[in-house]
Amino acid sequence: MTRREREINWVQRLGRAVSENRFLLYGQWIRPLGRARNKPSHCEVLLHLKGDDGQVVVPTAFLPAAERYHLMPSIDRWVVRATLSTLRDLPAASLRRLGCFNINLSGQSLCDPEFLAYVLQELETSGVAPGQICFEVTETEAVTNLSSAVHLITRIKEAGCRFALDDFGSGMSSFSYLKNMPVDYLKIDGSFVSNIAEDQTDLAMVSSINQVAHIMGIETIAEYVESDAIRLALETLGVDYGQGYALARPAPLDELLSELGEPLVREVR
Repeated sequence: MTRREREINWVQRLGRAVSENRFLLYGQWIRPLGRARNKPSHCEVLLHLKGDDGQVVVPTAFLPAAERYHLMPSIDRWVVRATLSTLRDLPAASLRRLGCFNINLSGQSLCDPEFLAYVLQELETSGVAPGQICFEVTETEAVTNLSSAVHLITRIKEAGCRFALDDFGSGMSSFSYLKNMPVDYLKIDGSFVSNIAEDQTDLAMVSSINQVAHIMGIETIAEYVESDAIRLALETLGVDYGQGYALARPAPLDELLSELGEPLVREVR
């Protein structure tokens, strides 16, 4: 009962957050590794919330309630519009120095018949080049809603955007489903990455995912890169990109974009 009361309170707060623009955009750099280090960095857009007391609330505090009470489509719409609005105000030359901005989508948006039209309309209105946008959906959500996911991925890619499959490897039949999803990037599940410097089984799993992805023409991104030892192991395997505290920490998106005056193609030491 206490948990349900807490969630209902979040539902009310999230409704106000959407109408009052109280969400905050954060971001985290996705850095090129090893042989790919001359490629531009990407940026994953993360959602935070400004609380009633002015404190910043992390997404793990409110997204479970949003998912339970089917608020994610409206939240995903807010993130799409806010991200495109932010990028629209950047100089085109600065944007071209970046790979792309990754926007997370919920399984509820995959099944929303009006969501695709919304995305396409917002892209057209913003004037942001579709190739600068990469949508992410978790492997679990994609497999659970397979036909909807394949349809959305195909149509979004036809519009010029890119697509990433997040938390790859967490499912039981990852490789069998992968052939049906025309994605550009695989984000290797952090549960495998976090121990590859010590665990040979995890190292072999990451190596297998990376090899299969490359054979299929898909680039790989390793999550949970929390140490130099992990980064070095990933570079030895030939993983294309890394994301984690050893490479860059999340920060307000405006602060990250201010770095566009600095070279973004840099060697991670």
